[in-house]
Amino acid sequence: MGTTSAQLDVIDVTPRIGSEIRTDLDTLLSGREAPRIRDILEQRGVVFFRGLDIDDDQQVAIAKTLGTLVQNEGVEGIYKISLDKDVNQRADYLKGSLFWHFDGSLQPYPNLASLLRAVRLSETGGETEFCNTYAAYDDLPQADKDLIADLRVVHSAERSQYYVRPEMSYEELSFWQKSPTKSCPIIWTHHSGRKSLLLGATADYVIGLPVEESRALLARLRDWATQPQYVYRHEWQLGDLLMWDNTGTMHRALPYAIDSGRLMHRTILAGEEPLR
Repeated sequence: MGTTSAQLDVIDVTPRIGSEIRTDLDTLLSGREAPRIRDILEQRGVVFFRGLDIDDDQQVAIAKTLGTLVQNEGVEGIYKISLDKDVNQRADYLKGSLFWHFDGSLQPYPNLASLLRAVRLSETGGETEFCNTYAAYDDLPQADKDLIADLRVVHSAERSQYYVRPEMSYEELSFWQKSPTKSCPIIWTHHSGRKSLLLGATADYVIGLPVEESRALLARLRDWATQPQYVYRHEWQLGDLLMWDNTGTMHRALPYAIDSGRLMHRTILAGEEPLR
């Protein structure tokens, strides 16, 4: 399946999520097809470009045709994703990326999208998985849609760290508890009118439910949203440039060796709709 326009050849890689866009670098840099790419991204959740030999400056330039860059993200729009502390001093925090999450749950305007480019790859592991939280919501039984319609979830940085360090020290716990928490709807109703599930590793508890019931519901919905029909696993090739719609997907990296040298360069597009 796929579609073709004057400058873009779009190949859907799974029925519900993920498309390869084949085009040339000049087309991407010009911004001529930026509205079309944004539309494909919103509908498909993940798009990628392969074999274009893109450098850092070009990655940032492409991102600027698609939206507004997040300020203070890395150096001149490039943030280095690596578990090597010599490359990224926040490498320990990045271990949380190995669990299903979406970026910016604690922000007033969660990131619109991210662009990720493969600079160095690990010999094993390191693939990235994405799930379509629009499609997952659409397919929910009506009884579940009714059940969660008005529920809100408290998200916290602390909660996400339990996945990485289940037995945090008091000092570690105190550090993460300094980060503010945020109450978010479990269903995100977007400006477009479409709805997506809002879950992930930062989801701490459902307001108004007993602890056990809250945890069970969040786990059940996460398992629902990450079923194979909603998931695309990207097998990276060197130089791939991949974008995902952060407002309608969750993602996670699959495990890889800390000393593997895996290095990804990321550019983030600032959020355009609030999460209240």
